[in-house]
Amino acid sequence: MLEKTLGIVLHSVAYSDKNAIVHLYTEKYGRISYALPQSQGLKSRLQRPLFMPFSILDIESEYKPGRDIQKIKEVRPAEILQQLHYDPVKNAITLFLSEFLSRVIREPETNPTFFEFLLQSIRLLDIIEEGKANFHLCFLIRLSGFLGFYPNMENYYPGNYFDLLNGTPSPISPNHSYFLSPDETSSFATLMRMNYHNLHIFRFSREERIQILEHIINYFKLHHAGFTQLKSLDILKALFD
Repeated sequence: MLEKTLGIVLHSVAYSDKNAIVHLYTEKYGRISYALPQSQGLKSRLQRPLFMPFSILDIESEYKPGRDIQKIKEVRPAEILQQLHYDPVKNAITLFLSEFLSRVIREPETNPTFFEFLLQSIRLLDIIEEGKANFHLCFLIRLSGFLGFYPNMENYYPGNYFDLLNGTPSPISPNHSYFLSPDETSSFATLMRMNYHNLHIFRFSREERIQILEHIINYFKLHHAGFTQLKSLDILKALFD
């Protein structure tokens, strides 16, 4: 039975000489994997460039519940992104975030609210200029909310530590090693005031931005089992040298 859905490309991997596997987050099915033929036929050659990370696609497939890899019948761009894959900063952020999502979004669970968040985030990243270097930091903090461990900084006061295990500030050093110093916590508290409308007013040095990102990644590692090393992280860090 042919089914249609809107999908956002997360990641693709070589599977065999004949097929690659592309992972998408779809409006209708959540995360799903499709076989992408690697033949030299005209249709296959025209399809492959469509599956760049964060591309937004209209997918028509032979959907069968319970099948690990679905078959695509037709695919076309749902939206044409103007800068995402051509601007060096935005492309590096795209590669990093799409890989990050591939690590943390694993189950084929439909979540219309998250799909809309991801769709609107991609649209924004495509058009913004001021503050784009902060986009991934803001995105990851908001992503933590969808995964159930959004940091709670309501009771933060200057001089507090941030307890990474409990996701809350603490007036004293926690009795474990997973916490941020008061200076690091101050930077983290600044990050928590960031949203998509005020990205441009936050000024971080290269070192501060890398440090904040590493804290966020460590926070995800503590709260999301099986989080693995990100290949695109070094590319993103090098971009801001």
